[in-house]
Amino acid sequence: MSLGVLVLVMVIALTFTYINGFHDTANSIATVVATKVLSPGQAVLLAAVTNLVGALWGTAVAATIAAGIVNTGVVDVGSELLICALLAAIVWNLITWWLGLPSSSSHALVGALVGAALAETGGNFDAVVWATDGAHWWLGKGVIPKVVVPMVVSPIAGLVLGFLLMGGLFALLAWFSRRRNWLWQLGRTPFVTAFFGKAQIFSASAMGIAHGMNDAQKSMGIIALALASATAAGQFDHVPAWLDFLKINENTAGGFVVPAWVAVVCALTMAGGTAGGGWRIIKTLGHKMVKLHPINGFAAESSSAAVILVSSVFGLPVSTTHVVSSAIMGVGSAKRTNAIRWSVVERMVWAWILTLPITALFAWCLVGLTHLWR
Repeated sequence: MSLGVLVLVMVIALTFTYINGFHDTANSIATVVATKVLSPGQAVLLAAVTNLVGALWGTAVAATIAAGIVNTGVVDVGSELLICALLAAIVWNLITWWLGLPSSSSHALVGALVGAALAETGGNFDAVVWATDGAHWWLGKGVIPKVVVPMVVSPIAGLVLGFLLMGGLFALLAWFSRRRNWLWQLGRTPFVTAFFGKAQIFSASAMGIAHGMNDAQKSMGIIALALASATAAGQFDHVPAWLDFLKINENTAGGFVVPAWVAVVCALTMAGGTAGGGWRIIKTLGHKMVKLHPINGFAAESSSAAVILVSSVFGLPVSTTHVVSSAIMGVGSAKRTNAIRWSVVERMVWAWILTLPITALFAWCLVGLTHLWR
């Protein structure tokens, strides 16, 4: 990988991060804006700060993207692979953003990486790390244990946890009120609204940290993979000493140590993207799918943050979009099943299902085009 291509990969990766900012970070602040606890400007500032904190808090997800999806040797063979994968993910993110669909940037990137790797190697399935061998393969790295299984489990966990937490809050407040006929009105009483309005600031902060800890690290992983590939190819052997910070070596465990400067740059870029847009997604999540009050927003954010934080600790690149959306559905179901606009949910689910195969196809086609020009 030449230095010119390396710079291009980094620029496109940061572009993806910026788009992720107004595409996915909107998910972490949608509920707090929809409940009118914070203004859009205040929510953006909160998201920017908490995303930065989360991005600097561990690199497990970045390591998964860098060394757990595509075999590193494939990147050495085809320098265009990362560019094509990033462009495919960006195109899909822009399409779904324009349509107001909260699809997954995480799965868009993973699907594009898989499609690009297969296209680069002529359909060789060994180019992709599907799962590590052994009796406990589900604890290792690879697309199946790290992406496919969490893709199914994390939304279910968000929905169940949101339902249980919201139901528990309703039951607790009903017990305090001593009046059963208040059960479905408790979310709108002045005291409860004021209390959970304050509490939601903390839950939104936790959601922002969780988002930064997971989503910002995906671009960190791409940049780390590109830098490690260039280091292994000797591209930095003759650079001035002050550029030594660009070198990344693969460790004995088959992973990478992501430099702090990569984490900071990705986090700041995502914060800029958050400030640049994202209100289409906020409108879908915060207003179209179910009407939210502060108590509902607190339950949805707390449930989502819990699922994403646990996933991040184990290096699972889960979808913030899927988890937040399912948590909102769980919270709405605890209120009443007809509180959810299921037509909106249906459109979202279709976007979820199509993300992996479409981005893989996009990346495959882009790599195919580069082969024609060689």
